[in-house]
Amino acid sequence: MTGPGAREPRTPAGSLERPARLRPGARVAVVAPSGPVPEERLRAGLDVLRGWDLEPVVAPHVLDVHPALGHLAGADRARARDLTEAWCDPAVSAVICARGGYGAQRMVDLVDWAAVRAAGPKAFVGYSDATALHEAFAVRAGFATLHGPMTAAGTFLSDPRTQESLRATLFEPESVRTLGLETARALVPGRARGVTLGGCASLLAADLGTPHARPSARGGLLLLEDVGEEAYRLDRILTQLLRSGWLDGVAGVGLGSWAECGPYEEVRAVLADRLGGLGVPVVEELGFGHGATALTVPFGIPAVLDADAGTLTLDVPALR
Repeated sequence: MTGPGAREPRTPAGSLERPARLRPGARVAVVAPSGPVPEERLRAGLDVLRGWDLEPVVAPHVLDVHPALGHLAGADRARARDLTEAWCDPAVSAVICARGGYGAQRMVDLVDWAAVRAAGPKAFVGYSDATALHEAFAVRAGFATLHGPMTAAGTFLSDPRTQESLRATLFEPESVRTLGLETARALVPGRARGVTLGGCASLLAADLGTPHARPSARGGLLLLEDVGEEAYRLDRILTQLLRSGWLDGVAGVGLGSWAECGPYEEVRAVLADRLGGLGVPVVEELGFGHGATALTVPFGIPAVLDADAGTLTLDVPALR
């Protein structure tokens, strides 16, 4: 556990410490901080990683299911221990989430963040419910992370472009400095510079008011997406972020996918209404999140968002 006197960075969006790129033969740990993991999909995802000449190691509790709460991959403390131990193992070069779902918020405060900081940065990969962990790595450890596909996620298993985006980011990060699908276009035109942060909008809103929450997105390039939230619920989520002041001073906004959120024209109307008044560039359909293709985007990296060009260009590679 983190002691009362331990240093815990609590700054707005600033550049974070980058992990090292992976090399062939690197050992990567697969953890399940959220929902139960389908074993067949996990095996298929591990085969993809092995095909990249990685050595995946499955954490002890990845295939657990909580005895009373079937939406959780085992007990909170067990899931937190898996993450802590994987991160602190000097033989492990990266930690990848097996899937999302729900549960990261329940275990995030049980992770030994002092030990994580002492172990130094590693590539952390996940999205969806892992947003809570991306925020914790940023605020409580000062480490850059990767919003990318998870080992047992359907998109990772079915979409070659999704796989290649993650593989290139892990092994050849200089080759993926400019990000964005062909669908990307300006919702609000303009160009902005800042440091990337974000994830699932609903998870960012849920983090507000918790003891270690990021105080604001000021100065950042906020990358937002979500799944299964109807337009009126997205309205509520974005309104909460606005009313709390968390969006005050944000430099720009990049929008990913809104899978299972209803007709996109309804979602788009909410996004334009709630984000258009910020007075900053906003680009839509950038190509990350729960969509059919999910590009890997780094958090904690200085970048330029060009809404008119539909691109996010990193000042430095995501990994060093």
